[in-house]
Amino acid sequence: MQAIEVSKPGKLDIIMKDMPKVSRPDDVLVRVKAVGVCGSDMHIYHGSNPFTVYPRVIGHEVSGEVAAIGNQVSTLKPGDRVALEPISYCGECYACRQGRQNVCVNLEVYGVHRDGGMREFMVAPADNWHKVNENISFEAASLTEPMTIGAQATMRGNVQEGDTVLIMGAGPTGLSCLLMAKQLGATVLISDFNQYRLDYAKSIGADHLLNPGEEDLEKVIIEKTDEELANVVIDAVGTARTFEQAVTLASIAGKVVTLGFNEQPSSIPSLLLTKKELTVTGSRLQANQFGTVIKQVNIGKLDPAAMISHTFNFKQVKEAIQLLENPHQEARKVVLTF
Repeated sequence: MQAIEVSKPGKLDIIMKDMPKVSRPDDVLVRVKAVGVCGSDMHIYHGSNPFTVYPRVIGHEVSGEVAAIGNQVSTLKPGDRVALEPISYCGECYACRQGRQNVCVNLEVYGVHRDGGMREFMVAPADNWHKVNENISFEAASLTEPMTIGAQATMRGNVQEGDTVLIMGAGPTGLSCLLMAKQLGATVLISDFNQYRLDYAKSIGADHLLNPGEEDLEKVIIEKTDEELANVVIDAVGTARTFEQAVTLASIAGKVVTLGFNEQPSSIPSLLLTKKELTVTGSRLQANQFGTVIKQVNIGKLDPAAMISHTFNFKQVKEAIQLLENPHQEARKVVLTF
């Protein structure tokens, strides 16, 4: 079979690999149909992902069709349409015992710690595959995983109906947070320097658009919230500067959620945290969000396909990467088809 492999930073090729087989009773072999290109894939390609080991078949936003199952699998059958939940965890450590397997001490992510889904066939345990209705396109199904990132972030921020939520960054992660926050009944402000992204965010439900390059973010948010500031701030950019801003822009008794892996220290006075009694929390991947998100996708309440701006055949992966790296291109989410 063919697979997309990053053999070392900066070197990506389509290679031939042995086709995986069903070897364990709970294995499910899937014929891959679509894979979203994520920022983590780009980081692996550029050598800036601290968790991966090369060579690596990338891709964790995966959908496909069940080709074969192990003899103990009862939840799926050949021909079923499925989406991948790409994490593996021990189930025994403190995090797992707390129901937070997304930060398991032995966490492994398909496409990062182990080979992912940018290949024609993939095997993973049945518990990692979620059935998707036949009327959902493979392209949309592949983007279930990014939707769970938004679900996790809004859960960590305890977003409630009537809250004012500020999302910093209108890329795919910020957009997924936007969709989930709107479902919860929040008023959403979203900021980005890219007007194309902002305009798209408006088309899918954002209440207010903020461009930090053209306006004073704090001044506008004070005005839009009658001086209350944002009850929940989700930092989907992840720089030291945006984290500092998030704390400043959060309301009294507010929540700050950060999704970044930036190692640069931020300068945040403890006075702001204590005076406003802020809750500051990280959000990584997702835990126990897949079932809810899949249900919403299946009943048409969520449409991940709305995120897609470009689709390429997997053999055009280098063109897809060039598109995503060009800041002048109007790209939101790119999906590779197999």
